[in-house]
Amino acid sequence: MTQIFGDFIEQPASQEYLIIGFSPSSVPLKQRWRNNGLSADFLADYLTTFFPGNQDDPSTIERQAEIKSAVSYIANELLENAMKFNDETSEYPIDIKLQLESDGVIFSVANSISPQAVDKFQADIQQLLASEPSELYIERLEKNAADDNCTNSGLGLLTMLTDYRAKLGWKFQTVHKDPEVIAVTTMVQLTV
Repeated sequence: MTQIFGDFIEQPASQEYLIIGFSPSSVPLKQRWRNNGLSADFLADYLTTFFPGNQDDPSTIERQAEIKSAVSYIANELLENAMKFNDETSEYPIDIKLQLESDGVIFSVANSISPQAVDKFQADIQQLLASEPSELYIERLEKNAADDNCTNSGLGLLTMLTDYRAKLGWKFQTVHKDPEVIAVTTMVQLTV
């Protein structure tokens, strides 16, 4: 089974890319929660080396800071989601790939998802894709404020759409039959 949602594109690797992988068998992934920010910052630092510019020009420094902030935010959100919703019964690794293109950056995060969670996740994706992002953002903020136990608000994805004008896509793929392991790859395309 392979299903595509949103702006997911299959494309060959560019000349410049970086992949960081997390093995579910070494340390429980949720114990690595604090490492998400460190990994995201590393990816952002790595990417900014490709935008050197003139270090005496304030606009160059400001542009680098904007790119670094966007990359760090998006990478952190994607890693947190991947680890939060990873199927802990699977040995499928989580990885994040940052790919530099001529007009932007493509993030791809792959993790396994419980087969029982697929339908709900796909319904959430379809609602996200069919809605006006800014209206859905406000609706979810209000819902979050009313429910202290809400852990699946989707605000990170909505922020990517509203604040960074990113394109989002997903691919669901059965990678093992018995026991069933379903991998979901979340792709974010960011113009820089």
